[in-house]
Amino acid sequence: MASILKVDTIQDQSGNNIINESADTITIGASGDTVNIVGTLQNGGTNFLQGITMADQWRLTVTLTGTDGDITANLERVDDATFSKIGTGMTESSGIFTFPSTGLYQVTQSLTMTAVSDSRASVYALTSSNSGSTYDEVARTDITSSTSASVRATSSQTTFVNVTNASTFRVKFQTNSFAPSSNVVGSTDYTVSSFTFIRLGDSV
Repeated sequence: MASILKVDTIQDQSGNNIINESADTITIGASGDTVNIVGTLQNGGTNFLQGITMADQWRLTVTLTGTDGDITANLERVDDATFSKIGTGMTESSGIFTFPSTGLYQVTQSLTMTAVSDSRASVYALTSSNSGSTYDEVARTDITSSTSASVRATSSQTTFVNVTNASTFRVKFQTNSFAPSSNVVGSTDYTVSSFTFIRLGDSV
């Protein structure tokens, strides 16, 4: 026969709280306590899952016109008054983004682009697992204009990056096949074209 034990607090023989529930918050142990987990956690983990531990967003600060190649400059972490990140965030150097820790990351590029007489203006997201020796295209945003008319649109793409070694994984972004008047729109005052990084959980 099943039994139910209803209590708000469990204490040791000295009266110290071991488990306490208050206002739907469960506290295990107290400050200075060591909590040992005996057994194997799910998926081989060593810690309890803590939800999202890293979220960061960067943006393009100027408009890039008629340019093909890696985006190596004019990138900044969003700095509006209401912005905040979770964790240490990404590190960027000359357009190369590195990750603060291992994990499964969601990487999203959301780009406002203008195409003028352009069959395909694209921005690629490329990842490397060998410190930048080689890169793999993992996501692409496109915009087209079959006539000389100017077509402006916002296009986004998301990919998951399984970062198994934070010291060797990289992400960069690259414009490709831009006609002379086509562009990616940027601004330092507000976000028009952005790059968002969210750590979803442990690497798998």
